[in-house]
Amino acid sequence: MNVIQKALKEGRTALSEYESKQVLAAYQIPVTREILVDDVKDLTAATQEIGYPVVLKACSSEIAHKTEKGLIRVDIRNDKEARAAFEEIMSKIEGAGHGVLVQEMVKGKRELVIGLTRDVQFGPCVMFGLGGIFTEILKDISFRIAPIEKRDALEMMHDIKGYKILEDVRGMEAVDLDMLADILINVGQIGLENEKVKEIDINPVIISGNKPVAVDALIVLE
Repeated sequence: MNVIQKALKEGRTALSEYESKQVLAAYQIPVTREILVDDVKDLTAATQEIGYPVVLKACSSEIAHKTEKGLIRVDIRNDKEARAAFEEIMSKIEGAGHGVLVQEMVKGKRELVIGLTRDVQFGPCVMFGLGGIFTEILKDISFRIAPIEKRDALEMMHDIKGYKILEDVRGMEAVDLDMLADILINVGQIGLENEKVKEIDINPVIISGNKPVAVDALIVLE
């Protein structure tokens, strides 16, 4: 993939969120609608195209943990708020290809994590579990060695303790498991077809209605 090759040529060990999602989208993984802006002059056009409310996020290949660094502003509802957030975020970031992502605000109460890690012995392994801010606390995850088939993907979902979150619960509709299975299969394919991809971290995958959407993503390279 061109995005990966370009990053490697530049001697980088990670893709930015924007680049990571370009890779995911190339593998038919649903991602947020977003526009990368590096000049305040282009901000209004971007917010109009995405439509309020929006999320503004720092975007650079050198930023991994945006939340801890205060580089995300959510639920921005007008041009004045967008401009203030843009200027504040831009003043805090530096590094290769940096800018601000103007992103649609995906609403959903259920958050999942999907990922890939390249094991020395087994090669690319796909990961699935409960996501969001509690991923590291709950550690409710399952793994399979790629390539995986639909049967494997569905088994992974049932392996986690919190799998009932995928069913119709508290007025929320059951998750589209076919779509979720396709994402898991395709994440495995990325690892199999791109040997320089060391890790993929898609967290959170928010369930919007009944459909999973990758809201944040990081791809780490060898």
